Amino acid sequence: MVVSGTGSRVELFAAIRRDARVEDLSIRELARRHGVHRRTVRQALASADPPRRKTPQRVAPKLGPYVEAIDAMLVADLDAPRKQRHTARRVHSRLLDEHEAVVSYSTVRDYVHRRRPEIAVEHGKVAAVAMIPQDHAPGVEAEVDFGEVWVVLDGVKTKCHLFVYRLSHSGAALHRVYPTCGQEAFLEGHIDAFETFGGIPTGHIRYDNLTSAVSQVLFGSGRRRTENPRWVLFRSHYGFDPFYCQVGIEGAHEKGGVEGEVGRFRRTWLTPMPEVKNLDELNEKIVGWEARDLHRRIEGRLHTVGHDLAVEQPFLNSLPADRFDPGLVLNPRVDRSSLVTVRMVKYSVPARLIGRRVRVSLQASRVKVFDGGRLVADHPRRIARTGSVVDLDHYLEVLAFKPGALPGSTALAQARAAGVFTTAHEDFWIASRRVNGDAGGTRQLIDVLLLHRSHRAADVIAGIRAALSVGAVTAEVVAVETRRHAATVAGGANNGRHLVAHGVDGEQQAGRPERVVSLTMRRLLDPTAVIAGLPPDTRPLPDLAIYDRQLLSQATGTDHPTAADPGGPS
Repeated sequence: MVVSGTGSRVELFAAIRRDARVEDLSIRELARRHGVHRRTVRQALASADPPRRKTPQRVAPKLGPYVEAIDAMLVADLDAPRKQRHTARRVHSRLLDEHEAVVSYSTVRDYVHRRRPEIAVEHGKVAAVAMIPQDHAPGVEAEVDFGEVWVVLDGVKTKCHLFVYRLSHSGAALHRVYPTCGQEAFLEGHIDAFETFGGIPTGHIRYDNLTSAVSQVLFGSGRRRTENPRWVLFRSHYGFDPFYCQVGIEGAHEKGGVEGEVGRFRRTWLTPMPEVKNLDELNEKIVGWEARDLHRRIEGRLHTVGHDLAVEQPFLNSLPADRFDPGLVLNPRVDRSSLVTVRMVKYSVPARLIGRRVRVSLQASRVKVFDGGRLVADHPRRIARTGSVVDLDHYLEVLAFKPGALPGSTALAQARAAGVFTTAHEDFWIASRRVNGDAGGTRQLIDVLLLHRSHRAADVIAGIRAALSVGAVTAEVVAVETRRHAATVAGGANNGRHLVAHGVDGEQQAGRPERVVSLTMRRLLDPTAVIAGLPPDTRPLPDLAIYDRQLLSQATGTDHPTAADPGGPS
């Protein structure tokens, strides 16, 4: 066997793993059957992912300008007499005569052989197929499909995609709504289904010819397909076989169970359009709806879906030890704004990574950014085709040197919209700028925001409110109050107890230390007030008259008594 290209090696490894799994063949027998070295067999059994090779790209650039002309000839053949239709040789001759094309006959022949059946399907020239009822053994088969669904996301009507995985015997199904029907959502839906039902069908899973799995339909070769290499790797990892339905509407009846399930679930639970903040919220609701669906009974069956599922689950194959990463791996460069571009949408990363390449795992609903093996950013995937998703925390170190950039920044606007930048932060910022000035007050706010990296948001907000209640507008006071609130919560005490002013006796009796008090603000606002249980400050204000006399003596050249020598010169 001659193997070339990464895709072919993936298929070879998948075939070796399947033969070893199904027939329990030895390494020597597997090597003989597939015409490879025993070392290759051991590599296949150790990992479904073969060593990477560069795949030669084969294109036919000379045929490109004449594709429309060839398609027009084949379309005309659909209504022409059977014995007066274009052969590949006649198409080649017409290209030479009418278009003066410089293209080989073999190139035209291969294109006509592939394109003729496609054009027939595209124009509805297909025969009707009778439907035959089927009986599915437990744990053997499943069906997968995507359906469109409209959702009101945060007040905006949005088109999304409903992934449905249905076990053929029990009729139990998993449903997930994703912003895309790309391969990352396709794989993630499978993994969720396998883990939810606790196993994998022992036979096969039925599919349309989705581009997430099929790169090319090989017409005239039965159900053979050129599969996407990553899809081959995925199904080899989980150990199941695909069954591809016929192309077009004629193939819908071959997976009628999941076709009907898409419509049933959409009519039952997604009508009217669900109104949610995000898709995570919607999928959480779907889990509850699926649990209720287990009590329904499919027409013509004796037992409920949940009963049949309990019967089917023991027949499923077990899951592999390692979980497959469904994310599409990208390696963009971080621009000067500390953003990476993923599918025309920009996502923020920590500013220290500017100018470097990072690894992005593009998943169905999340975008995860890694610096080496360390996760540095985790964003919800934006559904819109353009725009940005920015985290204020990624810019704090830069804003400490450029505090004037904070008020109009996109990061601050998105933090406010998401509710991360709360009214407590706003109140602290206003009070801090009033006391420390715009630049100094903003730097104090940034130091407070940095506390979120090591403390819970609720503790930091409680610390902010405690500091504001005593007129302290410094990050140090907020940090102390944040740690105090966290310790109180951890100790099982009443939340926020230290935020309320108590008398000194009450604090001492309770055995709690007194809270932080700004003595400077206390003396300026009301020197005689009792704050936080402290006694009144009866000390007189300092008398500066003697220093005024000393300044006057320096200006006039006369001698006056000083604080060190009250009697003056002798």
